[in-house]
Amino acid sequence: MKVVTDQKLQHAKDEFVAQWGALGTQWGINRTMAQIHALLMTSPQPMCTDEVMEELAASRGNAHTNLKELVNWGLIRMIVVKGDRRDFYEAEKDVWQIFTIIARERKKREIDPALSILNKCAEETKDLKGMEAKAFHNQMKQLKEFVSFASKMSDRVASLRYGMAIQLASKILG
Repeated sequence: MKVVTDQKLQHAKDEFVAQWGALGTQWGINRTMAQIHALLMTSPQPMCTDEVMEELAASRGNAHTNLKELVNWGLIRMIVVKGDRRDFYEAEKDVWQIFTIIARERKKREIDPALSILNKCAEETKDLKGMEAKAFHNQMKQLKEFVSFASKMSDRVASLRYGMAIQLASKILG
């Protein structure tokens, strides 16, 4: 019975790690980085680089680079294990924290640069004459206003405690 349970659990974990890896590419991170995050998120204890490499059949360089990047994002942290010289890692497991970290990092990497370009394009074309120039300027201005609004809303939601965010979502969706 335990063998069947262990096999089913391992299959479910493998499936989750694979799917989380596929989703990661949609968030702007590479597949291996997302798979490492999923692996550590579902691991009951911290894992060392060698264990991550073995579990995902990843090279040392690939594992090391992605572990370092996940630490930079704040999704995982390095753990010191007394008596062991290896670096161990554990993931943030609080789902709301994971959401807010990913939202913050995506904003920094995607939304802020897009907003900067929209601001620049709107500013550079505000005094131009002609129908096409005015249409372009108006489009940039509308996009800038929308992206700015969406960014502020995202910041506001991410700053809420989990319970408050659920209550707000219930009111909006209710």
